[in-house]
Amino acid sequence: MPVYSISRDELDRALAAGNGGEPIRAQIQKWCAALEAGQIVYFPQTPVPIPEGDLKTLLTGEQTDSRLHKNIAYKPNRDELTGVDEKTSPPEAVRELHAIMRRYSASVEEFLTRFLAPYQHRWTLDYASYRPIEEHGRDLSVRKRNDLLHTDAFPTRPTKGWRILRFFHNIHPTRTRDWVTGEPFAKVVGQFAPGKIAVPQPDSGLARAGKQIAQAVGLDKAVPQWKRTPYDEFMMQLHNTMKEDAAFQAECVREEVRFAPGSSWMVYTETVPHAVLAGQYALEQTFLVDPAAMVTPESAPVAVLEKMAGAKLV
Repeated sequence: MPVYSISRDELDRALAAGNGGEPIRAQIQKWCAALEAGQIVYFPQTPVPIPEGDLKTLLTGEQTDSRLHKNIAYKPNRDELTGVDEKTSPPEAVRELHAIMRRYSASVEEFLTRFLAPYQHRWTLDYASYRPIEEHGRDLSVRKRNDLLHTDAFPTRPTKGWRILRFFHNIHPTRTRDWVTGEPFAKVVGQFAPGKIAVPQPDSGLARAGKQIAQAVGLDKAVPQWKRTPYDEFMMQLHNTMKEDAAFQAECVREEVRFAPGSSWMVYTETVPHAVLAGQYALEQTFLVDPAAMVTPESAPVAVLEKMAGAKLV
């Protein structure tokens, strides 16, 4: 999977070019198109620097029990921190970590508001996460493993076709964060559908009636599956089937990518097959982006799958 690298000087020149003038608009649209097409946009020097005090806390604290949590999560819309053992962590340490995650989330959104100017802020701010655990050799169930190639889908937070944009930051002072990426989305889907996963189909009348009944009695809040569109159902099956298919994992085409200490990168993770093989200490912020805001809306997975199905899926 190609990596589109942007130097700090190149970024600074483009963002300062003219307050929305032609030079900045043309360059940013080019960057957006590359991102939407499935490239990883890479910043060798992060455009979202972290205060030294925050960095020191993140690199020295013992904030989580790796047996219980994959990550520490911050939910901006609720200003809520989860994944911390509050029974064993001093309250002041929890409050400090909460404040650090709040600042990080806000700073990433501030940067992307400028960098992704063509989107005109047409996104929902999703979870941020802190990942202090070494990725290599983690003892997780197959569907939760990060080291198996997959595309992202959220079992309890269906996106209804909105794209999953994730901004990552390797804060380890000396080690790279090691990924592998797979082939383009459309090619990967062709390996699984229709043979291993049914081609997504639009809602049937019976399914719609079931959802209406569930909403009427409140089951839609208790059972997340009722909220899923056919698009979400397919993407969840694709995520699980890719991880569970041992032959695919052993034989698929893959490319290694190593992200340097102090670097950041962003990628549409529902589009780009990826896996994390090694690395410790990373930050991440997720956005759900309206596919209609894309510079190239035809590149969105929902557009690819609707073309395959010959019908609307959301």
